[in-house]
Amino acid sequence: NEFFRLGGRELIKVDVRVVAATNKDVQTMLATGLFREDLYHRLNVINVRIPPLRKRKEEILSLVEFFYDTFAHQFNRQPAPLSRATLDLLVAYSWPGNVRELENLIKRYVVLEDEGMLREEIELRLRLEQPQAIVATIASEAVDGAAGLREIGRKAAQEAERAAIKEILDRVHWNRAEAARQLRISYKALLYKIREMNLGGKAP
Repeated sequence: NEFFRLGGRELIKVDVRVVAATNKDVQTMLATGLFREDLYHRLNVINVRIPPLRKRKEEILSLVEFFYDTFAHQFNRQPAPLSRATLDLLVAYSWPGNVRELENLIKRYVVLEDEGMLREEIELRLRLEQPQAIVATIASEAVDGAAGLREIGRKAAQEAERAAIKEILDRVHWNRAEAARQLRISYKALLYKIREMNLGGKAP
């Protein structure tokens, strides 16, 4: 609780608490020389690990309610509560930006009062992250020794194709003729793909 300034001769007493946070793997950084070991041992007194929001999804709805109430009071606005369908989308999303990303999204909703825009935004984020989830799942099979490189490539291609077909079908409200046109395949080939990939959907 005391120190000298660099080059100083006067001993300075302090009463402070230092809280340091990082989203990096400090142990790996120590091993590779990217983080000073002496600084690490000065900071590492009480270590608190907080999992990313995607690993504690049970907290998402409580956080949504908290941020909604906070910003409704701050901006003196009272938009309609979010629908169950929108809340389900929020829970399904992986939140790479963690709590800050969720906070900003709810703030934007309270200010603009446009649930449709919020839903479009979160649906877009879910579509963008889908290929990453596919790759991560298939790659985990390789780590477990369940698949070789050729098998990984085949599965990734199949899953990407399935996701693309499902996206187009949903976009055109399962109009198979229009979906086949947009996918540039024959109507018969599309029907075969739907059955092969067990996409389901409405009856033809």
